Amino acid sequence: MKRDADFFDCREPVLLYIAKKLKDALALEAVLTAAGVDYGVEPDRYRGGFIFQSERIGAFFYVLEEAAEPARALLREHGYRPQDPISPP
Repeated sequence: MKRDADFFDCREPVLLYIAKKLKDALALEAVLTAAGVDYGVEPDRYRGGFIFQSERIGAFFYVLEEAAEPARALLREHGYRPQDPISPP
């Protein structure tokens, strides 16, 4: 279920996924909601491109730390590549 920022107060959210297209963000919201995962999403900037790098805006999906591994497994089941827990976005 999509949560407001208040849900993450005093708790550190974990980056789960960066959706680069609106279509992907909406589809991922449907997957997470159907599975009953509590998540937050906000627009933020990331650097994209290999040769011609540019700053872009994507939908950053966050979960609480205790929900991170089950949520990553859910994303993999649906063909997504979740954010590596070690690497920054």
